[in-house]
Amino acid sequence: MNRTSKEIVQENRDYTLFSWSVQGTANPMHITRGQGVWFWDGDGNQWLDFSSQLINLNVGHQHPRVLEAIKKQVDELCFAGPGFATEPRGLLGKKLAEVTGLAKAFFTLGGAEANENAMKIARTYTGRDKIITRYRSYHGATMGAMTASGDPRRWPVEPGMPNIIRVFDPYCYRCPFGKEPSSCRRECVSHIEEIMQMEDPKSIAAVMVEGITGSNGLLVPPDDYYPKLRALCDKYGILLIDDEVMSGFGRTGKWLATQHYGIRPDIVTCAKGLTSGYMPLGSVIVSAPIADYFENHMLWGGLTYSGHPVSCAAAVANLAVYEEEQIFQNVETEGAYLANRLEALKSKFQCVGDVRYKGLFSVIELVRDKATKEPLAPFNGTSPEMAKLAGYLKSKHLYVFSRFNMLWICPPLIITRAELAKGIDIIEDALALLDGELKPVLEEEVIHASR
Repeated sequence: MNRTSKEIVQENRDYTLFSWSVQGTANPMHITRGQGVWFWDGDGNQWLDFSSQLINLNVGHQHPRVLEAIKKQVDELCFAGPGFATEPRGLLGKKLAEVTGLAKAFFTLGGAEANENAMKIARTYTGRDKIITRYRSYHGATMGAMTASGDPRRWPVEPGMPNIIRVFDPYCYRCPFGKEPSSCRRECVSHIEEIMQMEDPKSIAAVMVEGITGSNGLLVPPDDYYPKLRALCDKYGILLIDDEVMSGFGRTGKWLATQHYGIRPDIVTCAKGLTSGYMPLGSVIVSAPIADYFENHMLWGGLTYSGHPVSCAAAVANLAVYEEEQIFQNVETEGAYLANRLEALKSKFQCVGDVRYKGLFSVIELVRDKATKEPLAPFNGTSPEMAKLAGYLKSKHLYVFSRFNMLWICPPLIITRAELAKGIDIIEDALALLDGELKPVLEEEVIHASR
């Protein structure tokens, strides 16, 4: 039966619910196939995927080696209960211990479940209840993970889970302490110690942070932030949970974003780039002392699909692709090119307030005025200018994630120089149009102020 793209979209709208959407305004695109950094819609248009779908398709669409591993595992064994041992489960656990420097992995089906279980493990292991997280963070949409998030999407689920304490972020462009990175005393860390003291350090199980904050602004910390935070946690016997769901597995050019800063967390959570989205899978990876504790104590956690053999097989193949095809080296090379292009955009356009990047993990923060740093859209909101920007990019079939006053550039890690340049050129044209719209407004404000 030949069905039109419009009919397929309408059936999706009629019978399924779309996440983070007022359903009456949901306008899904019909995607039909993908290859590498490209995908095609139901009308045959070819799109450059500058968001790796949801910043997870690290090895690109339809990588043959990952597909082959999935097909092979499906032919051998589609499912095994979580209490069974399978070859892909063991291989994946061993590989994760190797690349993270930790000991054992507990498998989930996504990042939210991983963070739920990480907090549960931390509380069980330490005998403490409180978890410190950051305001500009997102840890998942389940009740506990969402409560742990600072993201405004947590508001509708409050009061949520008890004993979550939030602190400020290393947001150097808009420092909450009014400091500059070159001269501050890292108040973004020292104030955490003050809060620990106010809350009783002996009641705090863990500090949970994203390796590099993802959907709340891609906040790249100063180089000494993580060493100082690690030392602070050690001082009070508090665990450090590193949420690498978005920033991990090559996105920044290393297995974990925190590896850039020379520290080792006590617990790492991951998903997304673990399988590059080919199969649902998340993981909680714990240190040797925590793993040893559960040799003689109950692990109060379990999921029907924990250690799913097809998901684990996809992950094993995906991690092999990273190494054998030298994906991280490509991230380093093309990430340097991306950094140069982003800095050039910042110098050229009045609407670009800041650019932040690590590897192929980057964001452009847009403003109305560079001097005042007034955002182009309000926190947790949008604006006509941001809507026009998004519309222009879509008209050029460039798929880019945007939120608030920010535009993310996070393409598949296999992207070539030509493909990366093509996408940035389109964004540059869009920024030029945006500057053209803002310029008359700024000039009028200057004239008015001078009167």
